[in-house]
Amino acid sequence: MSQEDFYSVRMRASENGAHEQGGRHISGGELISTYGNLKNAVNVLLEKALTHSRGTPDFMQIQFELIDKPIKKLKPLPIETNEVESVKEGHAIAQHLLKIVGVPQKCIEKVFGQITENSGLRGAMVVDIQTSERIDNRNEKGVRVSRMDWLTTNFDNWADHHKITRSQRVKEALVLATKVSQHPATVAELCWSDDPEYITGYVASKKLGYQRITRLKEFGDERGCRIFFVDGLSDLHAYIEYLEKQPIFVEWEEGNVARIN
Repeated sequence: MSQEDFYSVRMRASENGAHEQGGRHISGGELISTYGNLKNAVNVLLEKALTHSRGTPDFMQIQFELIDKPIKKLKPLPIETNEVESVKEGHAIAQHLLKIVGVPQKCIEKVFGQITENSGLRGAMVVDIQTSERIDNRNEKGVRVSRMDWLTTNFDNWADHHKITRSQRVKEALVLATKVSQHPATVAELCWSDDPEYITGYVASKKLGYQRITRLKEFGDERGCRIFFVDGLSDLHAYIEYLEKQPIFVEWEEGNVARIN
């Protein structure tokens, strides 16, 4: 990666007005771009918003800003896919994985019992595993992880090596999960999309890597979920600052394949 300047390019789109005015979230996304590639980055995000299965936006904001912090390089989490036949089985696998990485059963049960009422968040909720309580105080906004990317050529090489389709969706999700899991206070992340046509989700952690689960909601369901489980978090502001402001590039070192034991 060269020493030239990089820019964080971000998009959000909604229907029936801006998010702050009660608009319904349609799409969001972001890239890290050089100055010379800004037009292409903007067009990629524009296309994503205008063709999203959740609907047609009537509000969209695309912005970019110079990144003024050193960009950290992170290796992608190891990936594994769990094939399931039903949402019930998918949720059971997710709960089992969360328990393996150290989330208490009481916390898991409380979170899954409240998922429906928290499904309208635009970002993630942060849950302390010791108290089972949400601690981010962001209400409907939640926490949006930002300033992250994976160079396309490197991702394509990774996908080819692992015999995975070169999916932009997988790329974006794995980048986010890698960044979130890198923070020492993160125990695990649970996620599935609000896209009604995409039912696969995941549990991610440093311990187990990126564990895809092929069915975590029913087809046609627009309710999504993103929860960061944390432990020993002494500074919530610093944690959110890392998620929102620290720029990272995921970079795969060819031939250095991690295994999950």
